[in-house]
Amino acid sequence: MRGFTGYITAPVFCRVSPPGQSLPAEICPLDLPHEECLCTSQTIPSLMTTQKDAMDAFAGESQANRKYQAFSEKAAAEGFRNVATLYKAASEAEAIHAKRLLKVLGAVGTTGKNLEGSVEGETHEYTSMYPAFIKDAEAEKKSDAVLTFTHAMKAEEVHAGLYKKALAAIKAGHDLGNEKIFLCPVCGNIEIGKAPDKCPICGVLGKQFKEITI
Repeated sequence: MRGFTGYITAPVFCRVSPPGQSLPAEICPLDLPHEECLCTSQTIPSLMTTQKDAMDAFAGESQANRKYQAFSEKAAAEGFRNVATLYKAASEAEAIHAKRLLKVLGAVGTTGKNLEGSVEGETHEYTSMYPAFIKDAEAEKKSDAVLTFTHAMKAEEVHAGLYKKALAAIKAGHDLGNEKIFLCPVCGNIEIGKAPDKCPICGVLGKQFKEITI
C-alpha cells in the first residue's frame, strides 16, 4: 500500500539572500537557488505517526488473517476440528480489523479509483516485484519458491488485464458482462466465462476450478 502523507510547516531559508532582503544564508532544504526559493516558510510532507501505525497494523492484521486461515485448514486436516474452528474465527476477526483500518487510512475509494490502484499494484507485481524475486530464488536454488513466485507473477498479469477490462466498463457507465468467474485453487488464475480444460499457468485440471459468486 502506498504511504499516506500529512503535512507540516517548517522554516525554509534561501541559500543566498535575494537582492534587497536580509534572509539567513542557510542552505535551502529543497536545494533550490535563491531565484526559486524566495519564501521564508514552506509546506513539506511528513508521514503522520497515526497513519504509519495504521499502515503497520493493516499489514499485520492482513497477514494474520491469511496465516490463521492456513492454520485452520492444517488443524482440520490433522483432525483437530475445534482448533480449526477457533483459527477460522480468529482469521475472520483479523479480517474485520484490517477492513476497519482501511477506512481509517481512507484507502477505499470509488470503484473506478479502486480499479486504477489495483491495475497499478498488479502491474508492479508482475513486471518488477516477482521477476526480481524469481532471480533471487533461482540464485539460491530454491525451486519451490521459483515455482510459487512464477505462478503468482503470471496470475497477477491476468488480474491486471481483468482489472483493466473492468475499469473500461466502469468508465463506459456499466458493469462487467454477466459471465461466470472461475478461480484456480492452485495458482490463483482467474478465468471468465468458463473454466478451461486445464489451467494455462499451473496445469491443474479445469474441473478443480471454483466458481466465485457474491
